Amino acid sequence: MPAALLDLILPPRCAGCGAPGAMACPSCTAGLLREPGPRPPDPPPAGLPDCWSATAYDGAARRMILAHKERGRTALVPALAASLSACVATWAAGAGADRELWLVPVPSARAASRRRGHDPVRALAAAAARDLCGRGRPAESVPLLRQGRRVADQAGLGSAERAVNLSGAFEVLPGAAARLRRSGRRTGAVAVVLVDDVVTTGTTLAEAARALRAAGTEPAVAVTVAATRRRRRTGESHGK
Repeated sequence: MPAALLDLILPPRCAGCGAPGAMACPSCTAGLLREPGPRPPDPPPAGLPDCWSATAYDGAARRMILAHKERGRTALVPALAASLSACVATWAAGAGADRELWLVPVPSARAASRRRGHDPVRALAAAAARDLCGRGRPAESVPLLRQGRRVADQAGLGSAERAVNLSGAFEVLPGAAARLRRSGRRTGAVAVVLVDDVVTTGTTLAEAARALRAAGTEPAVAVTVAATRRRRRTGESHGK
């Protein structure tokens, strides 16, 4: 039975802590909003933009992201997207970015989207853009990228292996380059924000940034819900 249907039938429990009453309890939701700031991977891959996240990828945040992404708990989108939009707003305020914000989701593999039954990052970007508009900051979710070729599962790959796996994997959608030019991006009318759920090595975001640059656009920042605490070893569990 689809997870979203189960959520309508069964009494909800918080995906972060298991407390009854809601899919995202007030305490865990507040935890997602507590620590927006720069969290670049160490070392950062070449081409990675300034990299921010709302919180660390552990504890309740990790459980909530996995429940949304891998178990189809789409009821978590508002809480996760609110943390994303708060992080984008904090970055924009500090950077003096008073332009319209284009939130560009990192594309999911078609096979992964079919398996999951949804595209989690695209859903987060759309909800975060609506939240930013509600804060009075013009924003739009703009899916500019797609996977141009198949890539292997990133889980279990080290940083160098991920870089090889993703090299040249993303491309700008047909017609998107023209839209970028029409937007006046080169005159600073739009700030392009790359969006993902989790950053680990930064390889995925760096490849997404490369694809945008190939179309003539420099991303202003990369923002994620959470950042993995880096451990200098190969074979980490999350492939971003």
